[in-house]
Amino acid sequence: MAGRRAEQHPHGADRLCEAGDRVYERAVRRGRVPRVEAEAVPCLLELALLHPDPDDMDWLVPTSPQEVMTRLLRGVYDEVSESQRRVGSAVAAFEWYAGLGRSQALAAPGGGSAVRVLDGLSRIQAAMDEATQACTTEVLTVQPGGIRREAELTEGLHRALALRGRGVRMRDLYTHVARHGQGLLNYLELMGDTVEARTLDEVIDRLILFDRTVAFIPANADRTMALELRHPALVEYLVTVFERLWRLAIPLTAPLPDTGIEGISHREQSIAALLAEGHQDAVIAERLGISVRTCRAHIARLSETLGAASRTQLGVRIAQAGLDGSGRGLPAARDASL
Repeated sequence: MAGRRAEQHPHGADRLCEAGDRVYERAVRRGRVPRVEAEAVPCLLELALLHPDPDDMDWLVPTSPQEVMTRLLRGVYDEVSESQRRVGSAVAAFEWYAGLGRSQALAAPGGGSAVRVLDGLSRIQAAMDEATQACTTEVLTVQPGGIRREAELTEGLHRALALRGRGVRMRDLYTHVARHGQGLLNYLELMGDTVEARTLDEVIDRLILFDRTVAFIPANADRTMALELRHPALVEYLVTVFERLWRLAIPLTAPLPDTGIEGISHREQSIAALLAEGHQDAVIAERLGISVRTCRAHIARLSETLGAASRTQLGVRIAQAGLDGSGRGLPAARDASL
């Protein structure tokens, strides 16, 4: 019987069924609900949104909304991190196999090279122009690095305008930091509804996909070399990664979610989670697309808000506030006095 009930509620805490929504809201408003009221919504117990009242087992008390929000944000962060790790491993594997294939080239099913190394900016630009001219339906891009410089936007503007002229749809993923760049906002205004943009705390390295048939990824750190991928399995893998990140991303037209902790911004929550994982300031800055100086300014504000006098103490305060993703967050009113 319990199994059949669970099948009727195949969702997570981010998309409650209507019945679950009503019961959980009632529990939060009243402080608890009778157990009998939750019998029709076993999802609330399964998702740990309700749990037995230790003083009276006939009643259920709610998990605080702040803790639920922290848990959801941590889940999104973990999914993005896992996707990044998988893409990094795949790129390393591509490079290794490409090296092995110098004497025995990997061929695409329709003829030609399935993995082509483009050495030099001129060759990269020529290959991108060729793919742009052949594109008829869709372009998917991931653009890391924070605020886009005017030079970067101008570099590919002729391709974007050519695609718009043919009615090709474009979807772009950026970091949240890119929201603050006026150049990007001007670019999106120029492109109109041809381009849809979303943002995440972190994105993978640069990726451009044309018509789900050819993909371009960097082949070295300074992006003076690139890989052109035409093997269907490799391209489909990258499309899947993009679609999963796209589903997790926030539309550029929508505000970033509130952290639920007074005095701590969404970016500072992301920095706190990375600090809890043991990353250095420079690594955190690179992953979030901000400067090291800006990163340290946010860390200083975190320390002040959480009342930490040292980095060691800050780590403890982050864990106590639930900013490390453990879900043990304390009420916002007490954060500063920990």
